[in-house]
Amino acid sequence: MTSHNYASHFLNGKRVWVAGHRGMVGSALVRRLASEPCEILTAGRGELDLRRQIDVEAWMDHWRPHAVIVAAATVGGILANDTLPAEFLYDNLMIEANIIHGAKLFGVEKLLFLGSSCVYPRLAEQPIRESALLTGPLEPTNQWYAVAKIAGIKMCQAYRRHYGCDFISAMPTNLYGPNDTFDPVGSHVVPALLLKAHQAKVEHRTEIELWGSGTPRREFMYVDDLADALVHLLKVYSGEEHVNVGVGSDVTIRELAEIVMRVVGVEARIRFDQSKPDGTPRKLMDSGRLFGMGWRPKTSLEDGLQRAYAWYLESRCDLGTSARPIAGCASRISENGLRPGAALGGAKDRSRSTV
Repeated sequence: MTSHNYASHFLNGKRVWVAGHRGMVGSALVRRLASEPCEILTAGRGELDLRRQIDVEAWMDHWRPHAVIVAAATVGGILANDTLPAEFLYDNLMIEANIIHGAKLFGVEKLLFLGSSCVYPRLAEQPIRESALLTGPLEPTNQWYAVAKIAGIKMCQAYRRHYGCDFISAMPTNLYGPNDTFDPVGSHVVPALLLKAHQAKVEHRTEIELWGSGTPRREFMYVDDLADALVHLLKVYSGEEHVNVGVGSDVTIRELAEIVMRVVGVEARIRFDQSKPDGTPRKLMDSGRLFGMGWRPKTSLEDGLQRAYAWYLESRCDLGTSARPIAGCASRISENGLRPGAALGGAKDRSRSTV
């Protein structure tokens, strides 16, 4: 069910907690919410360990947010998913369970949980509709992350049915943009390609090696477009079924690589190592329900990649490290002058891939 009863003033004067504000999605949400008449609450990893229920409940009891966006997660690419299965499953299950249950305990008016397109079956009919969830086997290369995200979706549905909580879920497609992780080992495909192309340019290489065959098709969304869509959903949607958030078109990995090479300004031959896994053959989401609510993406793939590369250059990332500066107004300090969570002494998050 879609409801348009949430007027544009829904966020007026509200405290909105962005859980995971230092990550790519969370920082984009902070940038977007800065233009809304709301108070943005954040808690850094050194202030609040989202995996500890007692800490999360103490934080929420203290700050009493009116709305919550769950953008916190342990994330990574195919290699990270394959080599750290227990971490991916445990961290994500604990983070979402603690926040969702805390939101019920402390009367949060609206919660938006961020899933992932990997929750859909590996061979789902394309484009993928929301109804495809749990209709077939998952992609093995990211099944641990997917299982945790499915649990979060179902938890929101259960709390809506059982307690009447206005908890919704959004399913973003593949994302890229500022504050992404540029790591040659653990990155997603877009930052990995940008990093490889940049290295080739700096080192005057004539060849770039990429995993797989280059034939899988993927949909890519600039993260600021996602943030805008999520704020739109907070205002206009109240329903049990999750909502796909995508751009409505896809490209092959080879085509993506060619655009990246053009954006970076490097001429090198692309060689695909077909002994490495491809992942899902195609993943294009049907975002018709979202588009029907009056929202459309604004950023083309090439423009978004140019912005992402510009951010990478400006952030002066060292090779092999993650660069995640807080962009712009990271939080609005409450009247007592304390940063959200600063007085609570939450344990430091030891997982370097948790955002």
